[in-house]
Amino acid sequence: MLYQSTRGKSPQVSFQQILLGGLAPDGGLYLPVRYPTVSPAQLDDWRKLSYADLAYEILRLYSDDIPAGDLRALTHKTYTAAVYCNGRQTDLASDITPLHFLGEEQGTSLSLLSLSNGPTLAFKDMAMQLLGNLFEYALKKSGQELNILGATSGDTGSAAEYAMRGKAGIQVFMLSPQGKMSAFQAAQMYSLPDANIYNLAVTGVFDDCQDIVKAVSNDLEFKARYHIGTVNSINWGRVVAQIVYYFQAYLLATKASSERVSFAVPSGNFGNICAGHIARMMGLPIERLVLATNENNVLDEFFRTGIYRARKAAQTLHTSSPSMDISKASNFERFIFDLLGQDGQRTAALFKQVDETGSFDLSADPAFQTLQQFGFYSGSSSHQNRLDTIRQIDTKYGVMIDPHTADGVQVARHYLQPGIAMIVLETALPIKFAETIEAALGRPAECPPAFQSIKTLPQRVQTMRPDVNQVKAFITSHLQ
Repeated sequence: MLYQSTRGKSPQVSFQQILLGGLAPDGGLYLPVRYPTVSPAQLDDWRKLSYADLAYEILRLYSDDIPAGDLRALTHKTYTAAVYCNGRQTDLASDITPLHFLGEEQGTSLSLLSLSNGPTLAFKDMAMQLLGNLFEYALKKSGQELNILGATSGDTGSAAEYAMRGKAGIQVFMLSPQGKMSAFQAAQMYSLPDANIYNLAVTGVFDDCQDIVKAVSNDLEFKARYHIGTVNSINWGRVVAQIVYYFQAYLLATKASSERVSFAVPSGNFGNICAGHIARMMGLPIERLVLATNENNVLDEFFRTGIYRARKAAQTLHTSSPSMDISKASNFERFIFDLLGQDGQRTAALFKQVDETGSFDLSADPAFQTLQQFGFYSGSSSHQNRLDTIRQIDTKYGVMIDPHTADGVQVARHYLQPGIAMIVLETALPIKFAETIEAALGRPAECPPAFQSIKTLPQRVQTMRPDVNQVKAFITSHLQ
């Protein structure tokens, strides 16, 4: 399996060649030259597999340059009940991602896919734990070292740091927007004592952090000299690992491959729902992919109008679902590449236009008229919607959900179809957003024992301006 850049000007390369990097040399994102397809018979054969074995079956379609025995060992090392439990649903921990049926609404079943059983209580663990093991494997084989530069709006940072802490040959430099994460999210990251972890709080918003990561990735000389890699979802390894749980959810929700399901996905950077798009392109019987945003509704605006209008930092709102406070969705380029028939030249021109003017308009383009064949629907929600939805789900089903998952449920309810199961992808445990849960329910969220004292631990964090040169200087002065 070879990989191409969404901008069409970089050589095609193998999975291991792109694993440790981020952007392609031409500034694009990597995608496979073709999507492997899965037949209905294969789907039915996979129903008896464990999550680790299902991950192996899907990942081997994309990483044929990793020996089969090594890949199987990596998925079995990653997806274990011991890693994905956190004291929650321990009787279901062997499922890794249990499907939690809520009830019947509008003639169909509404369920949550539990993705927050990992070490940092968020869905990002599903891919990041695998990425940590893949990185360690690749570095050991090559004898190299890796300096990871990442950006986080909340959950990516802690998931990456917990996956990479103590890993041989790896250092992590994680950028986060100062004061824009929940207290729990910040404490998870900043309290890690590991010598290979560095936290940098940027006086701006997430998009400022993401812009710095992209700028460093585009400085090819600096990137090569200092062995810079990324764990943001621009890294293909993150996206391909997330494809697995769409297949798992489908297999848990259906009895035969003739059935179809829909997914609702809280979306900020487009990586999570991009994995669903790819699963659908592979042949997974997905009826609708429902994209849910908060008040930062750049993606919803595009799917409704064909206009992509990235917002500036000053226009990005700080909301009660902060992990989605993103106004430039870096993974969106992967979908536009597919929407344009994998035309790298046109994709490059559009995103160059975004860099120059902040937007592009495909509303009158023939490609936009084909949008529904990809199954996308979208919507956005407000702070009040989140509070109301958290209360409703708690009252009606006795289930506490976090504000991002509430965004997903709120929007999903607009797109329910009789007889087509709707699965909402859970984002995180409610404790990560304790203030919003208290406001909605008047009582605290349950906290797993391992995190009871997280906010009282000493924190290690360096504050700096959103300046790429300052970040580069910090990296070079802290190389071990």
